[in-house]
Parts: sequence; structure tokens; C-alpha cells
Amino acid sequence: MTLPASVEGELERAEEWVAQPAPPCAMVIFGATGDLTKRKLIPALYNLIVNGLLPDGFAVVGVGRSQLSDDELRHRMEQDLREFATTDVDERRLEWLIQRLRYVQLDPEKPETFKGLADTLSQLDDELGTSGNYLFYLAVPPSAFDDYVKQLGDVGLLREEGESWRRVIIEKPFGHDLESARDLNRRIREVLRERQIFRIDHYLGRETVQNIMAFRFANGIFEPIWNRRYVDHVQITVAETVGVEGRGAYYEEAGALRDMVQNHMFRLLALIGMEPPVSFAADSVRDERVKVLSAIRPFSPEDVLRYTVRGQYGDGVMDGERVPAYRAERSVSPHSTTETFAALELFVDNWRWADVPFYLRTGKRLPKRVSEIAIQFKRAPLMLFRDTPVERLNPNLLVIKIQPDEGISLRFEGKVPGPALRLGTVRMHFQYEDYFGRQAHTGYETLLYDCMLGDSTLFHRSDMVEAGWCVVTPILDVWKALAPRNFPNYAAGTWGPKEADDLIQKDGRKWRN
Repeated sequence: MTLPASVEGELERAEEWVAQPAPPCAMVIFGATGDLTKRKLIPALYNLIVNGLLPDGFAVVGVGRSQLSDDELRHRMEQDLREFATTDVDERRLEWLIQRLRYVQLDPEKPETFKGLADTLSQLDDELGTSGNYLFYLAVPPSAFDDYVKQLGDVGLLREEGESWRRVIIEKPFGHDLESARDLNRRIREVLRERQIFRIDHYLGRETVQNIMAFRFANGIFEPIWNRRYVDHVQITVAETVGVEGRGAYYEEAGALRDMVQNHMFRLLALIGMEPPVSFAADSVRDERVKVLSAIRPFSPEDVLRYTVRGQYGDGVMDGERVPAYRAERSVSPHSTTETFAALELFVDNWRWADVPFYLRTGKRLPKRVSEIAIQFKRAPLMLFRDTPVERLNPNLLVIKIQPDEGISLRFEGKVPGPALRLGTVRMHFQYEDYFGRQAHTGYETLLYDCMLGDSTLFHRSDMVEAGWCVVTPILDVWKALAPRNFPNYAAGTWGPKEADDLIQKDGRKWRN
């Protein structure tokens, strides 16, 4: 059968857009023996191998303070991959990855040890053909970010020459308030160009999060009503059932507002609220995202008291088992005032979203693990139904489910069969797994691959980081000045403090529990 020329052309263009392997490169992981590496990064690299997205000229250099040989690192990584892989491990692919692993012992306080890293990378260029392209992943404490960058710069490992590239991935948290974020940006940019800096947020690696833009801008039926004329309010919930899981020391310094709201939740808010970019070029997309955060109405001290709520979990029951209070967790002060729950009401003061409230909440030890965005539309007028049994109309609701079940659902009203005019609520539910199959992923695959390609669309630019801190720093200041008097104020296994319910109920609305 001969296809029409137009169809043949479309198929040829589709083939051109099939993802190709990344260019030759070496990935250097600082903190190679840590949890992030074994649970996420190595499994993510394996999944990229499975999908044919890593080049033949590829190597992984693990860096750490411990004294390890290459073989000891390989053995450890093999065991970790077998435990944490998101798919069955193929021995041939495993061997391919293991043979590309190297280890370098490095002490950040001894600059001469960075010379050993430079020598190893030069050898890999010759042995495996990594072409002088280096990707440095800083899976280290935030306080060490700028030290590592400076040392890498001093030995010339961040200098780009000819066609080679050098890029640095930096994990969150990027600063702990506005002043520290600006200072960190300044110090890192003394060594790196902005295009070399990839500030990572694994939430943006989730397929559902990336699909927000596709859902909005590839479908003509939603964007015309995606504004203040039709949207009543937006709820963004990131709920966790776990406690601090042995990360008490980190969490004492961070808290829910820094750990979740300033980065993950603001990224979701930006994707929901952004204007259509002129293209999907990285800076075009990031320009629109930062505009949303810059338009958030600033918090005065009085606004903080009115529009924000913080909480800390006490002991309670989860899945039939008694769990301890936050203050009883390891490495947590018995008098801690750190919040494990935060709820905010925000307003984006621009033409599209003026006066539409955005309600954000996140917390630990909540009854259900769920991340979702709920867009509730305004109710239709009831006047048409006033001479019928219908007493009220439920508003339409669009829910974008991010985890654990990725999908989108739409709620609307339909007529119940029968002679009387009665309405019933109908839910149309789409799950990515049902339509596109289950994808083995950690959330890091797309981000690592994009960094190798130099595509920074899903990474944070310095102005976006600072815009987020501009919003939350006034809240942090008030919370620090006025210590909470009633912590703990919600039991583990409940949906947070009563004040969070009051926050939304004062506007005649309620949380989706």
C-alpha cells in the first residue's frame, strides 16, 4: 500500500524526533557512596542504558572521602543497583555500566586531590572516548556547593575549550533564605556561566509534571478557560505519610516551608500559572515560569499571620501502628519548633489570575501519600434549574495527579436516567499507565539526559530561585520571630492542624482530603 505523500512526510518527521543517545561524556558524582547515588542516580543511569540513551563513550567517576578501589566501588554499585533498580536487571547491560565505573578519593580541604580527579578524567578521554565533556553532580551538603565549584575551577575542570562542555548539577536546597541564595548565586557565577549551572529539582523529572505544559498548550479546549473568569481556586497538595526517616538533622535546619514549598510546590505553581511561551526553547519557558513567581503578592507580617499556617506532628497511629512525635525522632530537639506542615494562601497578581486564590499545603505523617493539583472552576448559575429537583450544582473539577498514580481526572455533572431531571456527578479518569504503559523511572532519567544534551528547560535559573525565596523569606522571618506556642498541633495520621482547615474554610471552600 502506498501512503499519501503528506502522511509519509509526517512519519519521516516523527522519526527525526526519536530521542538519540547523548553525546560522549563522563559523569562525576560527588557523594558517590551516599543514598541519592545508590537509590536514584545509578538506577536512573541504568534506565537510560535500557532506553539506548547513553553513548558508547561514557563513564561514571565516583568521588568521595572514603578509601575505595575501583573494584570495591563496582561491587558496591552492583549490589545497590540490584536492590534499587526499577526494572529487571539485565546482566549484559549491568556489565556495560559496571566496567565504566571509576573511583577517586578526594578531600575538598586538600586542593591537590582535585588534580587526581583531573588525571582520571583525562585517562577516560583516551580509554573510553568521553571527548572532554564532563558533567559534575554535587550530591553533597549545600554548605559545600561553592567550595567544590571553586576547587573544580581552580584545576581547570570547568573551563570549556573547543567543542567540549563542562556542566554542574546542584541539588536543593539552593540557599536557606533570599540573602544566602543571592550570595551562593554570586559565588558560583564567579566560576561558571549561567548556562553551565543546572539547579535540579527531581519533581520536574516526573512525567506528569512535564505533561502539564502538553496538557495546557496542546489542547484547545482548556487554555481559553484557564483564567480568573472561569477558575474559582487552585489547590496544590503534597502529602507524605512518612516522618523524617533518619534525616532529623537536615530537617531541623530546613522545615516544610524550605524543604517543599520554596522549590517543589512553587515549580508546580509556575507551570500551572505561566503564560504560553513563544517556543519550547529553554529560556522562553523559564522566562514565563519566573514571571509567575515574581507576580505573587508579597507577604506583610500581618499577611503571614492571616494567610499561612504551620504545624508539627505529635505521636499518632499510621496503618494501625503507633508512630512517634516529630520531637521524638532521631537527631531532633525535644523542644523543636521546626514545622513539619505548612499551608499557604497565595495570590498571583497578574491579568490572568487576579483575585484567584492558590492554596498550597504540604506535610509529613499525613493519612495518604499524594501529590496533586486541583483546579476548581466556578459554578454554573442555578437559575435554569430552579423549577426542578436540582437544589445545587457542583463545580467542575480538574485534578492532575502527580504521585503515586499519575493521571488526570475531570469531574462534571450529567443527567441521571429517569423521567425526573436529576443530576449525578461523573468522573472521567485518565491514567498514564493505561494509555502509554508503565515506564520504569526514578524521576532523574529525563533530567540527567537533558543535562547531557545541554537542555536546561526543566532546571532552575538563578532568577527563579531568588523569586521563590522573595516569597517565603518574609514568612520565615515572622515564624522565627514568633515561636509557635502549641507544637505539636496535629496528630500523626491526620490531615494537619485545625488552623489549616480554617484557612480555606474562611473563604467558603474546603481541602480535598
